[in-house]
Formats: sequence, structure tokens, C-alpha cells
Amino acid sequence: MEKEHDKESFTRSEVAIDLPEIIQNGKLTVLFENSSTSYFIYKEKKMGFEYELLKLFAEDIGVELEVKVVNNLDHLIDKVNSGEGDLIACNYTITKERNKVISFSEPFIQTHQVLVQRRPDGWEEMDEYEWKELLVQSPDELAGKNVHVWQNSSYYQRLEHLQEEIGDTINIEGVDGNIGGEELIEMVSEGLIDYTIIEDNVAKINSQFFNNLDTELSLSVNQKMAFGMRKTSHLLKAKLDEWLKKFKKKAIFAHIHRKYFEQRHITHNSKNSYITLNGDHISEFDDFFKQAGTKSGWDWRLLAAIAYQESKFNPNALSFGGAYGMMQFMPNTGPTYHVYPDSPPPEQIMGGSMKLRADENFWSAVKDPFQRKKFSMASYNAGRGHILDAQRLAKKHGLNPNVWDDNVETMLLNLGKQEYYQDPVVRHGMIRSKTTYNYVHQVTDRYLEWVGIYE
Repeated sequence: MEKEHDKESFTRSEVAIDLPEIIQNGKLTVLFENSSTSYFIYKEKKMGFEYELLKLFAEDIGVELEVKVVNNLDHLIDKVNSGEGDLIACNYTITKERNKVISFSEPFIQTHQVLVQRRPDGWEEMDEYEWKELLVQSPDELAGKNVHVWQNSSYYQRLEHLQEEIGDTINIEGVDGNIGGEELIEMVSEGLIDYTIIEDNVAKINSQFFNNLDTELSLSVNQKMAFGMRKTSHLLKAKLDEWLKKFKKKAIFAHIHRKYFEQRHITHNSKNSYITLNGDHISEFDDFFKQAGTKSGWDWRLLAAIAYQESKFNPNALSFGGAYGMMQFMPNTGPTYHVYPDSPPPEQIMGGSMKLRADENFWSAVKDPFQRKKFSMASYNAGRGHILDAQRLAKKHGLNPNVWDDNVETMLLNLGKQEYYQDPVVRHGMIRSKTTYNYVHQVTDRYLEWVGIYE
């Protein structure tokens, strides 16, 4: 982004759209990145740290928030200056070069860049000090290493400066803006590339999804993150700055920040040991699972396996996105099944079983009964929209859209990659696909083990 020959043109042909025009049109159009910090859809709910901030700002000025997901980050500045969007909300760092062509709001967060690297093979069997000795432990050890980063980014510039500081060459592999930072993180985890760089706040979130990564090595001082806008949007900037300064002092800002950057997004469950400590029963709620199974037509042990995966049988669980209870209902879905945050365990379990039965009915085109249940479990975890996207991709790529195993689940895994979630048949964007993929496999494995133990 910072070099004159970079792909983004840094056009200065701004349109004359400012706060009065935004209010008159009744909408604030924001250019979002499909990522865990900017904007995404979770269980049919629109979410994202920056999304939540700007939704509240839009409400404050009395307009609707219009979401425009940008598929190629190389075009961000051109798009905002040409009027396709009013604000850039893409985990955007304030830099000197960007400041020449757009304005930035009051910063809403500060963070630093970190190296994302893969823990060595067999790290699980080593002591922590042993595997950490095999990692890059200081910036000068990047000499001669291949590091993949978005070319039009502050990461690229940081690596160029770092070469000067260490007096040696780093093999900087610049990638286009249609490959997101979180996709590069996944590529490190899978061994496709060795290193990338990302902000610490993004790294902390992604470390929860890929437990073979290390993101401890800091490569920069703290940098300011803000919303970008046209140079001509003087009134919008003044209003947004004023709002952000006040909002950052409120408890709700701390709550939103904590939800995205401090609260765990997922629970790592053991894949191998599903036997409970009770011996002759799965949980203290077995009778409720059996009652729910009788009414819903679902094996009570499968319902119990789902509840264990969702909350480890905790009726008071509250997780990322506001999901509550043993069966982890979202606030906009629970009441449909008569489940509220204070509902007792029998009602939670019955509601969960009814939701699973409704999902099963939705996938009626899937003829095999257990394959249909896998579709139901996947949509229970991720929302139907993402599973429909995977189904459409399966059909497009010559796979069977009505078979989960090795067909739709394969396309679900691909929904974490921009090449796939930017496909025109995809309507719900990116998903942390490995989470749902593993969810179905782990629930199924646990259920099959319990079938052999509990009548």
C-alpha cells in the first residue's frame, strides 16, 4: 500500500458525498472485509467488531447501515473515493501513505503486528520450552525466510524496514488483495506457507481455531486502527470522531471489545475420550434427553452428544455471539422454541431437540437418514445459510449436494477460502468452516462411542 508502484492507484477523484447526503439517502454504506474482526455471519446473525460499532453509529445518526463486502482489498481506496462506500472498515491501519489520499477517523483500537508461524511437528509431545526453541524467536532470524503478506499493506512495508534494521534479506512474498490475512493464517497452519504477519488482535482470535500456531513474536510498535473515508467527507469525519471519543468511554464499547478479542469463540473438546465420569449414565440430564428423543425422533444419545459439544452440559453457558444455555440458542432463535436464558434444563433440551427436528425437516431432499442428521447438525452449528452455500458449491463442482460425507463437507471446508466464498453462488460469505466440519465429526464420533456403552 505504501509504495508508489503498488497495485492500488490511490485515486483522488472523490465524489461529493458527505454527512448531509448520507442522512438524506437514509443509509451509511460501509466497505467491509469478510473476516472475524470486520464483518461475518454467525448462526444467521450479522457480526463483527467493526460492524457492531458502525451499526450503533448509524443508529445514532438515524440511518440504516448498508454492508458492502469487498472481495479485493487492493481496491478499497478507489471504491471509497468513487462513492461506492462511505467508510472503510477492514481492520485498517493508519499509515502516512494512506493519509495522503484518504482521511481516517478517531482510532478505535491500537495493536501491533506479530509473526504467525507453525509449531514444529510433534509439538504436542514436547515440553513448551523444547518446541519454542525450534521457532523464530527474534526478528533477525527471519533473514532468508519466506514470508507471505498482502503486498498493498503495512505488513509489507514493515518487512521492508525490518530488512534494513537487521541488515539482511527477507524473502517477502507479496500476495494480491483477494487473499485475506485470515486465509494466509490458515495456510500457515496447513503447512502451505511458513510465515505471515497479522495484527495481534486478529492473531489472538485465529489462534483459537488453529492450535498449532504461535503468534508470540512482536514485529512492530503499537499501530492505530481506524475507519477510512474520503478527504471531502469533513462533516462525516467530525461526527464520527465526536461519537467515537464518547463511545470509547462507555461500558458497551468495553463489552463489544471483550466479546471479540478476549472471550473464547470456541471450545476445544477432546476428540478421543468421550466417556463421562458417571459410569452408568451420560449425564444427570439423561431422562430429559430420553423424553426429548421420544418427542423429536432423535436418538437421545445423539442429543446428549450435541449438548456436550455445545456446552459440556452447562445449562448456564453463555458464549460468543450471545448463545445461551446447554443447547446454545441464539437470542433471536431461542424464543421460537420456547427457550430463554433462564429456562430450566428440561425446556432447553426439548427446545434443542425441536430445533434439530426442524432442521432435519428442512433438509428433506437428503434421503439417507443419518446423512440428513449431519446436515441438521451442521446447520444447527453454523446456520442454514452457510450449509446451503456449501451445497450450491458442491453442485457446481460436480459433487452430490445431498450427501454430507466427502461431498458437501468438502465444499464447507472451502468456504474459508476467498476463491470459494467469493463465488457468485455463495450468499453468506466466509465461515470458520473447520469449526463446523470438526463439530459434525466430533459429535458423530462421540455418539457412536456412546451407542456401544449406553442403552
